[in-house]
Amino acid sequence: MSVKQMPPPSEGAERHVVLVSPEIHWNTGNIGRTCLGCGAHLHLIAPLGFSLAEKQVRRAGLDYWHRVKPSVWPDFEQFLTQMRVLEHEVALLSKSGAAPFWQLPVLKRMFLIFGSESRGLPETVFTRFPGRAYHIPITSTIRSLNLSTAVGIALYESIREAGPAHAY
Repeated sequence: MSVKQMPPPSEGAERHVVLVSPEIHWNTGNIGRTCLGCGAHLHLIAPLGFSLAEKQVRRAGLDYWHRVKPSVWPDFEQFLTQMRVLEHEVALLSKSGAAPFWQLPVLKRMFLIFGSESRGLPETVFTRFPGRAYHIPITSTIRSLNLSTAVGIALYESIREAGPAHAY
């Protein structure tokens, strides 16, 4: 089976994965690798629960980590302002989201925003972006999915119907 290569991000959908106060370096490393594979940009909102210099982050990102080049922001407001994020471009991913992830809008530019592993997204983020929360359905036998798994599911769903530029 051959692997089909994705077009560069400039040719298709522009995706931004935003991690608000991530706590686990392995998750962030895995997410960085997934972002690189999708042509997505990775944004980390401080405080981080680890140092990006830790070898576990690099190990999780394998030999790709130096190419991920995550943007680290001191706070959520500065990120929103400098990236000029529009409300309709935001998708909050949370187990408390009202709509299932397969109802994500099909947009050229999107910001998929995830909370920390133990606390999720702050309530202020939900208040700022009402009606923009989505969930990934799971059975009641588990509390939640691993953050890197959830990012992969949502990111790939967000590019699935992004248009002919993403003919896999």
